[in-house]
Order: sequence, then C-alpha cells, then structure tokens
Amino acid sequence: MNVLIVHAHHEPQSFNTAMLNLAVEVLEGQGHAVVVSDLYAMNFNPVATADDFHQRANSEHLIYALEQRNGYNTGTLAADITQELEKLKWADLIILNFPIYWFSMPAILKGWIDRVFISGFCYGGVRIYDRGGLKGKKAMLAFSLGGQDHMFGPEAIHGELDTLLRPIQRGVLGYVGLSVLPPFVAFHVPYISVEARRDYLEQYRQHLLTLDDRPSLTFPSLDDYDDMLHPKTTLATA
Repeated sequence: MNVLIVHAHHEPQSFNTAMLNLAVEVLEGQGHAVVVSDLYAMNFNPVATADDFHQRANSEHLIYALEQRNGYNTGTLAADITQELEKLKWADLIILNFPIYWFSMPAILKGWIDRVFISGFCYGGVRIYDRGGLKGKKAMLAFSLGGQDHMFGPEAIHGELDTLLRPIQRGVLGYVGLSVLPPFVAFHVPYISVEARRDYLEQYRQHLLTLDDRPSLTFPSLDDYDDMLHPKTTLATA
C-alpha cells in the first residue's frame, strides 16, 4: 500500500511529530511505501491566489474552482500544487497528522486542501461522495488536542467529537470520495506526563497495525438521490 502522510506541526520535537515518526516506522515495517508532506518544513504556501495558475481561462475575474479545472486540464497548475496532486494520485491511504486548532485543522493544512483537492479532479458536479474523484482510496485523521476526553460526548461541554470532526471527515474527505477510517486522537497532550504520552504512542501503534480491521465511516451514496440531488425516499412518499 502507498501511504501519504500530510504533517502539519511546526515543532520537530512535538508529540505530533512523534506520531508522524511512529507512523512511518510502523507502516514501513509492514512493507508499505510511505511519503511525507511536512508542510512547515516544506514552507508550503497555504494561500490560494491567481498565482496558482500559469494560464487563466478568465483573466478578468478569478473564480478559483473553475480555474482549478482549467489548470488541471491544460497542465498549467503551479508546480507545488502539481507535486502534491501527484502524491494524492499515488497514495492508497492519506493520513492527515495535526493538532486541533480552534475545533479544526491548522491553517497550513486547510490551505493544502484548498489548493490541492482541486475541482475537476477531486470533485465537481456529481463527482462527490461515492462518485468522488478519490474514490477507491482511504483516509484517516491522526491528531492531538488540549481538551480532556470527558469534555467530548453527548452531554459534554464540547459536544460529540464526531460533530467537531464532521466538516473534515465528511465535508472534505468523504466529499471527494475517500473511504474514511476511524480517527486516532490523543487528548490533553500538552498537560499529561511523559508516560501518558508513551501510552498514547503505543495505542497509535496498535491503531496503525489494525487498520484493515476498522470499518469506514458512513456517508451519503448518490444512488439514494435523484439527478438534482433530492432524496429519492422523499420523492417516493410525496
């Protein structure tokens, strides 16, 4: 299996980087090929601008998604986008490795998605969910956060963790057709002991070793919707 790990942490000595290093060790130890996009180390530019396109379909008015399609079809995307897109095409599994910032991902990772998950290849029209451009590939989140595990749940102060992750797991990964595996999460990382962090790393090792045993999350199927994306069940009972 080909694995792309997109790493978004600025500190080489961080727990997130320890997670990255462990993932490379475990996956390569299983015989998988692993490529890492270390966004901070690469000085990856997360800002989507007109400079992303060497040849514009409309030089007067930038509609980013439409220019992505044109750039992909004409081979005129910026070099850094093309390089990351080739990694996406190569990968069978994509792991996003990051700390939670403000109930979401770091800006540099969001910018990577904005610029690399391009319209015209990853999604567009009815090229979504189980017909998305990345159908047949898998994805997984591996992240840390400052909150404690009891802060997430049906009656917890922050609500369900799945709700926090929905914009990423469904709105990004599932939307482009990826089969999304259950995430790995390490809670309260900045405040726990070294021993507790080691325990989390061992849990992550076991998580990685049992990926094949983990069922994918469930997202909509376009088979259940008509050509205008109305639910067929609603039409049948109208």
